[in-house]
Amino acid sequence: MTAASRPDIIPRVEEPSGEQRSRLTAGASGVVATPAGDPSMAVLVLAGSGGRIDERRARHLAGRDALAVSIRWFGGPGQPPGICEVPLETFTAVIDGLEALGSGRIGIVGTSKGAEAALWVACVDPRVAAVVAVAPTSVGWANVGPGRDNRTRPWRSSWTWRGRPLPFVPYDDTWPESSPPVAYRTLYEQSLATHPAAAGAAAIPVERTRADLVLIGGGDDQMWPSDRFIAQIEDRRRRSGRAVVSLVEPGAGHRPVFPGEEPPAPSDLAIYGGSPGADRALGRRAWPLILETLGADPPSGP
Repeated sequence: MTAASRPDIIPRVEEPSGEQRSRLTAGASGVVATPAGDPSMAVLVLAGSGGRIDERRARHLAGRDALAVSIRWFGGPGQPPGICEVPLETFTAVIDGLEALGSGRIGIVGTSKGAEAALWVACVDPRVAAVVAVAPTSVGWANVGPGRDNRTRPWRSSWTWRGRPLPFVPYDDTWPESSPPVAYRTLYEQSLATHPAAAGAAAIPVERTRADLVLIGGGDDQMWPSDRFIAQIEDRRRRSGRAVVSLVEPGAGHRPVFPGEEPPAPSDLAIYGGSPGADRALGRRAWPLILETLGADPPSGP
């Protein structure tokens, strides 16, 4: 068995030149992981509200013959300090670079707020052929953190497209936040119940995209109700006659662990739910499906 066929080994990948990295990241801080041979797919990797560059997942995908790019999409030079009115053009500019290289099928792998961005981008950019949404939401949300004016209030959209804010659900200010670590799931559930009209208007129009959708979540997600959101996305897609594939592990939380990845460190600030065993089980079940959807051959062997 070769290293490339083992799901628990990340093969060594090539380092791109500085010029290529700058072109593919559209000038944002980020990493570009290129496979040793010709790429079979191109993938934009988006982490969640922590704002990190997901280098390890990008390299993991490069080990499966992907040209993988991960960028910092807020909090960097020239970007809003928080997830507040982040232009979707931040992501479509990376797709421009991937398309210019002729990298083949273009997909996005997004987690949490990164999954929210990925679904919106697929709805406005027909070049996106596949989206893997890990712990996604079915609606657009208000900002997380300050905008360019360094203010958190009033609530504004997390996203803009062509200079216009996208619809969003504001948070319910009466939600009783407890001392950390905090389970935020009830904040999102209460906000949806408080603002039903906004929730309807802010539904991500997933019926508009022809991209293949894979939705991955945990039934014990304590950050937000991704299991409920997945069911809503499924319903919206199927009512429009478009396909969708979902995988929900009842005992898993907000952060599934894919083969070859280390589990994230526990947080002192937030409760993510799940358990090490369930989070790994979800990741193990989802990994072949992710690769197949993006355009790679599923891993062989045990």
